Amino acid sequence: MGFLQRFREDINTAFREDPAARTGVEVMLCYSGLHAIWLHRFSHLVWNKGFKTWARIISQAGRLLTGIEIHPGAKVGRRFFIDHGMGVVIGETTEIGDDVLIYQGVVLGGVSQAKTKRHPTLGDRVVVGAGATLLGPIKVSKGAKVGAGSVVVSDVPQNATVVGVPGRIILPAVRKKISGVDLDHNKLPDPVIKVLHRLEKRIEELERKCKKCES
Repeated sequence: MGFLQRFREDINTAFREDPAARTGVEVMLCYSGLHAIWLHRFSHLVWNKGFKTWARIISQAGRLLTGIEIHPGAKVGRRFFIDHGMGVVIGETTEIGDDVLIYQGVVLGGVSQAKTKRHPTLGDRVVVGAGATLLGPIKVSKGAKVGAGSVVVSDVPQNATVVGVPGRIILPAVRKKISGVDLDHNKLPDPVIKVLHRLEKRIEELERKCKKCES
């Protein structure tokens, strides 16, 4: 795919994912997430050519301009979109598939100093909510969703939804769509609260049985 085709595809992706997008000019000039992705593609190209230091300089310039840090060694697929984006950190060995959407404050980090695969891999159509942290060489499979503020340190199966700290897997994934995204952050279930509710009901039942026995 040529440069201009990829450029148009990125702008169309912004219109698809963000209902606030109004014009192509606005998207080109005002969307820091797109600016970060464009700069990353350039730095990644320079990185692969062997000019590692220059690639890091370009990525640092992108960080200063956008507030988004993407290591030039990270591999990013097509139609990747960062919504708002401030505070996003994407580590060196991260791999991101096609049609992935992440929100502000997301960290795709490592847990090892070994020079091996140490950052997450996100499959196609993965959505990562605001403030979520994904650590280590984990795999978030195709179509999975990570709720806002979650901390994920283990693999996530296909089409699952993860919520909480540490992240707990819920199957199947939430299907409510908002702006083309299968993740309605304010309606994600909380597995801990569900367990507490069940315990509360069980205690109430036991209390009723005790009262009957006493009478």
